[in-house]
Amino acid sequence: MSEEPGAREGDDAPAPLKARTGLVVMLAIAAAAVMLGIIGIVPRVRARTTLQTQTDALAAPDVLVAKPKIGELLREIVLPANVQAYTDSPVYARTSGYLKTWAFDIGAHVKKGQRLAVIESPEVDQQLAQARADLETVKANARYAHTQSTRYRDLLDQNAVATQDADNFRAQANSTGNQVQSAISNVRRLEQLTAFENVVAPFDGVITARSVDIGTLIDAGAVRELFHIVSQDVLRVYVNVPQVYSASAIPGVTATLTLAEMPGRTFPGTVVRTARAIDPTSRTLLVEVDVDNREQQLLPGAYAQVHLKLGNAQPALIIPVPTLIFRSEGLRVAVVQGDKAKLVPITIGRDDGKTVEVASGLRESDMVIQNPPDSLIDGEAVNIVQPGHGAGAPGGGR
Repeated sequence: MSEEPGAREGDDAPAPLKARTGLVVMLAIAAAAVMLGIIGIVPRVRARTTLQTQTDALAAPDVLVAKPKIGELLREIVLPANVQAYTDSPVYARTSGYLKTWAFDIGAHVKKGQRLAVIESPEVDQQLAQARADLETVKANARYAHTQSTRYRDLLDQNAVATQDADNFRAQANSTGNQVQSAISNVRRLEQLTAFENVVAPFDGVITARSVDIGTLIDAGAVRELFHIVSQDVLRVYVNVPQVYSASAIPGVTATLTLAEMPGRTFPGTVVRTARAIDPTSRTLLVEVDVDNREQQLLPGAYAQVHLKLGNAQPALIIPVPTLIFRSEGLRVAVVQGDKAKLVPITIGRDDGKTVEVASGLRESDMVIQNPPDSLIDGEAVNIVQPGHGAGAPGGGR
């Protein structure tokens, strides 16, 4: 029997050709599987990345930012102060006795040297009388000794007396001369004590206290003031200026004094001197302001407010109080650098309750976060929003 030609040709195909055809089919299947995998995985990865980005953006807080304002070249600070008399002095007795009379009471204006009171001291008066009598006696003895010395010196020139006698009378004359000087000093001392019986004002001023009355026993050795007197034509106003302003508080700076009991009224003054040293306890500089008080409208001992107009070579930067962040490591403000928050340490000066002056730590170009959240940390991503736009409103940060 004869075989069909087609059947013989298929049976006779080479084996390598069959293997090559199978490999191509497997590769095609693998490529199709890879393409299907790519088509399914890439969108999921892309969606996951987009979701993460959106989640991070939603987690970042929305913040308002603003640059700090520049302070004025001439700034005014208001500080509490104590008003004192220019000269304040107690008046004591320099001699003992009883108060005979007094001439002025509290509130009286007196002149320098004017008699305030008289102390009756009969013992001192009698001592002065005795001292004067002793002085006359010593003077008489001195004159007699001087006469005898002169006489014996003349006789010695004539060889009529011994040299020993002439020397004795010369020594006696010298001794009585010294006794005269001693007696004169004692009389002057007692005269001064009797002069102290008249108590006088040491300077022009006002009597603010009288602690004695007629008949009061006065003891010069006891520390008891008879009167208290102050000079108040010019008043000294002492104010403690914080260290941050101490460099500008120099003599010549103008000041204004205000008092609660005189609303609407001001009294001009001038800084005349400073302590030139910072108090290590309060970190302040003691400053004296002199105020003209010739009209006697201000009273020593009063509490006042001093307005100091201080120059500022480098104006401070001013920020609102809500921008401050109080942390355990110190005072901070948050600024935006790029899209992240950075906590910056600062040193503040004046604080008026609404704004503060930043003495150091902040730059004029810094974008300061307004009302930062308490949870804000250094390096945290933030979204900057414009004033008037919410988080999801058009023009917002997302």
